[in-house]
Amino acid sequence: MKKFLTLLSLGLSLSLGAAHAADAPAATAKTPQQSKMGMCNQEAAGKKGDERKAFMKECLSAKPAAAAGVDKKTAQQDKMKACNKDAGEQSLKGDARKAFMKDCLSK
Repeated sequence: MKKFLTLLSLGLSLSLGAAHAADAPAATAKTPQQSKMGMCNQEAAGKKGDERKAFMKECLSAKPAAAAGVDKKTAQQDKMKACNKDAGEQSLKGDARKAFMKDCLSK
């Protein structure tokens, strides 16, 4: 019984360690806001004090040009809509629909 509990606790701690290690690379990926901050910092090089503060505020609050038109669809959204329509016309369900969508969206 003692060996069983020891092995169980060892196995549990190893599996938790592996799960934590798998999450580590995802935590280091930059978010869009972090990327924007880096870009604005590079553009603000040479500016100091209030001038830099004003520039950073403007730069970080600016919306990307592509996002300015809210009703414009991206190419990915158009592709998703077309694939969904095709899958619906074929009456696909479950795994068959999933496989079809994966194939259709990867083209």
